[in-house]
Amino acid sequence: MIDTIVLTLKPNHFSILDHSRFSPSSIGLFQSPYYKLGNRSNFKCVQNPTSEELKNGIYKPRLTITRRMGTGAFITTLRIEFSVPKLIFGNNFDEVSENQFEEVITRLNKTLYNMGLLIFPQVLRDAPVSAVHYSKNIPLTDYSTPYLILKELSKINLNLQLDMNQTDFRNEGHSLKFRANSYEISLYDKRKDLQKAKTSEKRAVERDNEIQLELFEQWKPKRPFEVLRMEIRLNQRVKIKQILKKLNIESDLTFFSLFKQATAQEILLFYLAELKGAYALLAYRPESTKDFIAAFLINNPKTKIRKMLQMLALKTAIEEMGIREFREATKPYGKHNWDRLKNDLSTYSFPEGSLAPLKNIQQSLTEFKPLRLKDFDKSIC
Repeated sequence: MIDTIVLTLKPNHFSILDHSRFSPSSIGLFQSPYYKLGNRSNFKCVQNPTSEELKNGIYKPRLTITRRMGTGAFITTLRIEFSVPKLIFGNNFDEVSENQFEEVITRLNKTLYNMGLLIFPQVLRDAPVSAVHYSKNIPLTDYSTPYLILKELSKINLNLQLDMNQTDFRNEGHSLKFRANSYEISLYDKRKDLQKAKTSEKRAVERDNEIQLELFEQWKPKRPFEVLRMEIRLNQRVKIKQILKKLNIESDLTFFSLFKQATAQEILLFYLAELKGAYALLAYRPESTKDFIAAFLINNPKTKIRKMLQMLALKTAIEEMGIREFREATKPYGKHNWDRLKNDLSTYSFPEGSLAPLKNIQQSLTEFKPLRLKDFDKSIC
């Protein structure tokens, strides 16, 4: 479902009851003498949850009030960023359901009031969304591990499939990210990330982990129990609109319209399909050219021989050079040829056995049942 959401409001949609809650005080954004905007032509006042509050189980959104110079006038906005499951459960191992939306609004409204803001519930429901992270916690109870899955996926280069410009495989192999300017595909070992946060918050993938550091000391899961997390982080409003249009999902990009299970599921499945398309050719390891041709014809019976030979050549070149080197070597042929390859890869099928590392992810996203830790509590018979 949704983890992190960013709402952006204009001044007529919120009232500040206590300017001193912000650092610096937000009074200088609304009353004379006004703060000078500085070299970047903007000024920000922030209010974030403290480490002490998080350790005491108190979760709050991150608030930023920004005043900047627009076209001929000053523009002031309030940015509200928060993790929906942390707001409701105090952790983001448990996942929210679509039918909890009103509970989320009620809790958010009360929390913001305690932070010195008055925002009516209907305003929050209709608030424009400027960023959203759709996510799924995938329980691994078959003795597979996130590390092995991530290690396999780290072999792919989504530059071949998507317009990604950076791949990070870090934290001793427990975190994998494919990044573009406006969005990110993130997969990581959820339990290992929590362990990293105990050492240093900076070493963890996500923020505000202090609220759940003691989670696995208070609660003992059944064995085996590992959690692989998949997140699609759509960090710009234009990107949200673009992917919804691609999937034929109608939305006015408000909090209410994006808080939909079907939307989250479709977006996660779409990017899983992109991962599978990029991984399938690499993962398939025939013993000979003869085996490749036979398997390719079985899985793609309507494909012409020219296309089959093209895939065989691509497979051979990638195995010898690696995707990155192969792409660099073929850059002179132009980007349009990469677009054709991307389209071809998305239409071809390879033996299912080669996609075994993605089996758990596919099953979890297809079922899309919210993960609740109590379901894995060994103290409950």
